[in-house]
This record gives sequence, C-alpha cells and structure tokens, in this order.
Amino acid sequence: MLGWEFPPFISGGLGTACYGLTKAMDRLGMPVIFVLPRATPASCAAASGALSVIGASAECEAGFRHVRFRAIPSTLTPYGHPGLAAGNGRRRAATALLADGISGNADGNYGPDIGAEVQLYAERVLKIAQAEEFDLIHAHDWMTFPAALALAAETGKPLIVQVHSTEFDRSGQDVNQYVYDIERYAMAAADKIIAVSRYTKNMIVNRYGVEPEKVEVVYNGIELHDRDQEPLSQPQAGRPEKVVLFLGRITRQKGPEYFLEAAKKVIEKIENVKFVMAGDGDLLYRSIEMAAELGIGDRVFFTRFLRGDEVDKAYEMADLYVMPSVSEPFGLAPLEALDHNVPVLVSKQSGIAEAFRNALKVDFWDVNEMANKMVAVLRYAPLQTTLRSEGRMEAFKFRWEESALRINQIYHDLLQKTGATGHTEV
Repeated sequence: MLGWEFPPFISGGLGTACYGLTKAMDRLGMPVIFVLPRATPASCAAASGALSVIGASAECEAGFRHVRFRAIPSTLTPYGHPGLAAGNGRRRAATALLADGISGNADGNYGPDIGAEVQLYAERVLKIAQAEEFDLIHAHDWMTFPAALALAAETGKPLIVQVHSTEFDRSGQDVNQYVYDIERYAMAAADKIIAVSRYTKNMIVNRYGVEPEKVEVVYNGIELHDRDQEPLSQPQAGRPEKVVLFLGRITRQKGPEYFLEAAKKVIEKIENVKFVMAGDGDLLYRSIEMAAELGIGDRVFFTRFLRGDEVDKAYEMADLYVMPSVSEPFGLAPLEALDHNVPVLVSKQSGIAEAFRNALKVDFWDVNEMANKMVAVLRYAPLQTTLRSEGRMEAFKFRWEESALRINQIYHDLLQKTGATGHTEV
C-alpha cells in the first residue's frame, strides 16, 4: 500500500481515510506493508527509532499487528533510477510523468518541489519493494501513482488505484496538466480503480474516459463511539450565542466564499450567532478579507489548522456543521460532526450527500437556501434534535470494517482474475 500522509502527519482527509482503512484491515488480519514518504505514525516511530534510514521498518505492537510501515526520509532530492528507463506501457508512463515532474511542471498549489518529491518517492518505493513479498499494489491518490506504475511495471503485480479526490475536484476547470496526466495514465494502467463514491466514479468515467466496469465504489467510514456509551456532550443549554462551524481546508474546492456569503444572510436574521472557520489553505487570507468586506469580520473567527483535542472542542461548541464544498468526493467531516452530536448541512455536490439521508442538503452555489437552512436549524430545536439523533444513528452504517471487507473482496477477485496466488487468505 502506497500512501502520502498518515496521522499524525496529515493535511486533510486523505491521511484520516488511510488510517481508518488500514486500522480496519489490521483488525481483520490483513497483512499490509504501508510505504510513506515522510514518517510513520508517532507510536511506530517510537517503537522503531530507525525510521530515518531508507528501508527501515517498524512493527507497531501497540497499534498494529498485521501492518508494517516503511518510511522514506523527509529530506527529498531527485535522482534517477535505471529501472524506469524502458519497458512496457506502465514503465514508459511512469518515466514520462516523473520526467515532467522534475522539469518543474508541478507548480501552483502543489509547491515547487512536489514533482521532485513524487519522483524520489517512486525511486525509493522500488528499492524498498526489492526486500518485500507482496501480492498486489494499492496506491492512494495521484502523488503515489507514479510509484505504483513503476512498481507494477517492475514486478508484474496487479495494480489498484484508489481515488479519494481528482484534479477536477481540487481545481475545477483550471486543472494542473501534470497532475491530470498522472491520474489519467494511472487509471488507464490500473487493473482496478476504487472510488470513494458514485459521484467520484462518474467523475472518473466522464473526465478520464474509464470504462464503468473497471471502477468499484467503496464508501469511507468512521470509528464512532459505542452506542451504549452515555450521550455525547451537546452545546450548552442557554448559551447566549449559536455557533456554526466550517472545518476543512480553506481552498476553492471547499467553498469558503459561499459559506461567508450565506453567513452574512444568517446574521441579518439572527443576532446571536457566530461562525467559526477552522482550517488552513490558499484562500485563508482572502476569506479573512472577504469577511471584513461583507461587514461580518467581528462575527467570523478563523482558528487555522486544528488537531486532536482542538478538533473535538470545535465540534463540541458547534450547533451546526456546514460543508459547502464545490466538489467533494466523499466528505468525512460530516460523519465526524455527527459523532460529536452535531447536525450537518452538506453540499449536494458531495459523495456523502448521495449516501446519507439524515442531513440537510443544498447546492453549494445557492447561498440563499444555505442561509435559510442554517436559520431553520438554529431557530427550531426539534429540527436540530432530529437531525442530530437520526443522523448519528445513520452514521453507524459507515464502518471502516465494512470498507475493508469490500476491498478485501476486490483484492481476491482481482488476484483470481489475473491468476496471481495470494500468500495469505483472509
């Protein structure tokens, strides 16, 4: 399994999803070798003490029994690898993509060195894999796809790519051609594609020209508190002010400007309400300026990126969580909000909207309707209570164990189809 981030080193939902899925696979006894470009989970790092060395590994006795983490150092500089020089279509695709990355085509929101990092990750994945036995390759999102292409070319192992987000989700129509090419080549070369929603599957089919039969939909999950536990804390009764929470990357994809426009309309109808925007992103300072321009700067609070207990506190103080994403492949945060007993309002342009009934839904661009639904939840306690209780009960359907079982079946079906022999039956 090839990943780009993993708790506690995360910048968004990808790391959270990789952790939840891998943890569930571990509980099911599925052996996984997880390669990361920077560092392993803190507990693994503590157990190993040798993760700064290329090829070092760590068994996480406390957290994982069947998953081993292989780390690549954080200081990355590009260099070539003869294994990418020639070969079949996968290898040629990997070679071309990595060369483009080094030439500086991966700029914009990804930073000037991302192409070099992607290349070095691919080179060192090949080196690490030489000492491992494995049945297939499972790669998460575009940053790991060149490594997966190169590894599949070198070993002949079946390749699965899992798409948590596409370049069209992140950038709209202003796609980064380098990233799009990586995604397109990898999807074409993969033996199977896993999409996190039907929304994403449709994107893959329509934007990347992939046959629908090649794409399997596996929803994300969440680890919820036990049903038998005492009810989770709710916003304090009688508190003078209501709180509406936006928690996510403050980027074009997440729709912060629509949230702020709707917030202004809510403030015009309700005096005792504040808005919290928790997260970082390239539109953070523009959003701060926009709040001031709208005349609501004193009612909108920007916390920057939150971690751990800070996230819990943000949810616990919220009366409503809003996800106004322009394009959201799935959307883990609404499930996290419901885990904290917070009702949710989500964009219809999201995977969670297609799979979830007990949430309010709105088109991201319809700020009038978004504001009206915010007002309804804040004003009418019975609506808030129903959304909270019914939504949380429904959220229990989204279990990482179910996702892991489905993916395990995809693994075995693919191994049988390709004639590969698995080392371990699960």
